[in-house]
Amino acid sequence: MCFQGPGEGRIEKCNEMMGMIFEKLRICSMPQFVRFVHDLPPLRKHPDVVVKDLRFGTIPMKLYQPKASTSCLRPGIVFFHGGGGILGSLKTHHGICCNLCKKSDAVVLAVGYRMMPKHKFPVIVTDCMVGTIHFLKSLNTYGVDPARVIVCGDSVGGAVATVLCQKFVDRSDLPKIRAQILIYSTLQSLDFQSPSYQQNKNIPLLSQNLIFYCWCGYLDISPSWRSAVLKGSHLPAEVWEKYRKWLGAENIPDKFKKRGYLPVSREPLNEAAYLETKIILDVMNSPLIADDEVVSQLPEACIVSCEYDVLRDDSLLYKKRLEDLGVRVTWHHMEDGFHGVLTTIDMSFFYFPCSSRILDAVAHFIKGL
Repeated sequence: MCFQGPGEGRIEKCNEMMGMIFEKLRICSMPQFVRFVHDLPPLRKHPDVVVKDLRFGTIPMKLYQPKASTSCLRPGIVFFHGGGGILGSLKTHHGICCNLCKKSDAVVLAVGYRMMPKHKFPVIVTDCMVGTIHFLKSLNTYGVDPARVIVCGDSVGGAVATVLCQKFVDRSDLPKIRAQILIYSTLQSLDFQSPSYQQNKNIPLLSQNLIFYCWCGYLDISPSWRSAVLKGSHLPAEVWEKYRKWLGAENIPDKFKKRGYLPVSREPLNEAAYLETKIILDVMNSPLIADDEVVSQLPEACIVSCEYDVLRDDSLLYKKRLEDLGVRVTWHHMEDGFHGVLTTIDMSFFYFPCSSRILDAVAHFIKGL
């Protein structure tokens, strides 16, 4: 059974292949080519939403406000787009933000950030932090209720959302984040042999190959360590043991292993690989392994996972971590969903109903806050 239209998957694969050719010819990088193609279609107008282009310092942002006037303060959503640090933009996620604004009757601020190949770790997080702080200090200007500020993102944008929640835990000078919305997010960079990685490694839009391309590029890690990472020899045994309580496959319900899962025995430590890849242990790259003291103070979460996604288990593991520490979680699992499906929300030919169900679930969660 196919859960992704042949057209979309083939077009995206073709874009990536053409980008790689141009990269090898030194015409431009693969990310630059694919972003150029993605940003070609004109933005669709939504009559019920007012959109403004803003800039805070050097950081571009888009502000989305419901056109209908109100005397009440609205929820405020800071949105971070996905794309693995190489793809995605304010344009590719314009439809998502318009629909999110309309369906939830909320003010949405989408934050642009610098990406690869020029900008690597931790630029995404720092740019998004600057944009978020600007929004938190300007809530009155935008008509936002300071008690209902939400951070939201898809894929790497979801990682940014939860990283900022963790960093803002002790910020008494800013309004508190009310909730975090994490849509098929990447939440750990240690283990690439979980059930979902094994089951979905060849499924577009996010294959194992693309994951490693993003991972190596953003963290400035040599692709030559791919074999060591897949064999688990990039981390010492004591590190694996320390985080097993949070990352171990035993934390994933058995029903998610039925499509196939073979536990992989980790090989002995490759010290060179460890020294060059240990940046993955920074919680800005793996928020799932943050200390209990931090995670237990996080705001309630709405987590969306998709069955046909290599990152599915990141969501399942983080859901369990939050719940184990008493953080309230609303979870929606899309049985027919795949990574990136939300970006089809405004695509006439490549639209997937799953995208609307995700947005409806998210809007319902926001209205309940």
